[in-house]
Amino acid sequence: MIPVTIFAGRNVAVLGLGLSGLAACRALAAGGANVFAWDDKAKGRDAAAAEGFAVTDLASADWSRFVALVLAPGIPLTHPEPHWSVAKARQAGVEVIGDIELFFRERARQAAPGKVVVITGTNGKSTTTALTAHLLAASRKRVALGGNIGKAVLDLEPFAADLTYVIELSSFQIDLSPSLKPDAAALLNITPDHLDRHGTLEDYARIKSRVFAKLGQGATAVIGIDDEPSRAIADALSGRFAVKRIAVGRAVETGVWAKDGVLHEMEGGAELARIDLAGIGSLRGAHNWQNAAVAYALARSQGLSAAAIAQGLKSFAGLSHRMEQVARRGKVLFVNDSKATNADAAGKALASFTDIYWIIGGRPKEGGLAGLEPFFPKIARAYLIGEAADAFALQLGGAVAHTHCGTLDQAVAAATADASRSGAKEPVVLLSPACASYDQFANFEKRGEAFRDVVMGLDGAESVKGRAA
Repeated sequence: MIPVTIFAGRNVAVLGLGLSGLAACRALAAGGANVFAWDDKAKGRDAAAAEGFAVTDLASADWSRFVALVLAPGIPLTHPEPHWSVAKARQAGVEVIGDIELFFRERARQAAPGKVVVITGTNGKSTTTALTAHLLAASRKRVALGGNIGKAVLDLEPFAADLTYVIELSSFQIDLSPSLKPDAAALLNITPDHLDRHGTLEDYARIKSRVFAKLGQGATAVIGIDDEPSRAIADALSGRFAVKRIAVGRAVETGVWAKDGVLHEMEGGAELARIDLAGIGSLRGAHNWQNAAVAYALARSQGLSAAAIAQGLKSFAGLSHRMEQVARRGKVLFVNDSKATNADAAGKALASFTDIYWIIGGRPKEGGLAGLEPFFPKIARAYLIGEAADAFALQLGGAVAHTHCGTLDQAVAAATADASRSGAKEPVVLLSPACASYDQFANFEKRGEAFRDVVMGLDGAESVKGRAA
């Protein structure tokens, strides 16, 4: 835990008592603050009370007593309208911040604060964050991984000169962190997302760009330029920091670009290093080439050699439920991509394989499978489950052979039988549902775990440990 001393002896309100909120309570209390905790849900209040915090109904509290409101990132700050607590805080002149802001303010007080690398973007940030941390750790650097992935940032190890924090940031977290000042920052991409919370794509992009706002001399900005909003941000970057551009399919002057699974590190138009990702199952597909290129640039900014990074890439196992290679049964590969809860995410997996036995369905999102039509020729057969089955059957029509299976275990059985008869070199049974899980599972993790359990129960299935698709 990182004790937060900046509010020692003063009263701080904490609203939202999930992982990050409870971590903020603990860190503030350890630093001497008087914590007043509240959650709109009884579950959060009960969790805080169980840890001994003063659970206080902030709706009826005297806000003149507080110096700050620490708001959980999932609670609306501006759109569709500010949460009632935000309105009360502003009316009382109380600043509204998040746990990431507490981290950076406390860090500014440290004599030996270590290094901080932050990663954001609409897509790929979790994989890139995990990969960056893996590369640093594989080179024997001491690493703390957290933020929007894994541990809450204030639950990480205390500041130390030899420690590098690798932190994933959502737009919600950035919006609550005016003191955000890392040593290296990466923005992978920007596509329309969370517009209900940010109003417009322009505002969403502006918030994402704040990861670069306070970079100083010796820092590094890493930015993907494959989408227009990110290119505009890259073009506007200026300061005493290095700028490394990332692209897939086209060369960059300075940065890293990828084509056909090969990374090219460039400086002033000259190639410094070339790394082939062939055979690294966890980094299949163009989207993962971008992830790898960003992680490469961040690792280089922290002093790693190209050779050390190349070795680290080979041992990256990937993340659970994100194109996770589960097992092989003969020549059939089983891949768990349960995290693909919409068509865009499923398209990343479909683009990465050829002879696909595709398990889809669940609670559908708006548009269903729209946009995936270019991948239909790669699909040998689709297996439909859950609430979306009938609607997806209509969208697939005669373009993709499909079977109504109803449940996940029945879909795995049918897909396995068909894939085993395939003449392809590596037929793939792919769970990439393009749907939420809530019709049959509590969340995408439970769905992915169920897939893994069913696959490992098949006769002849052999686990593929430490590798991902």
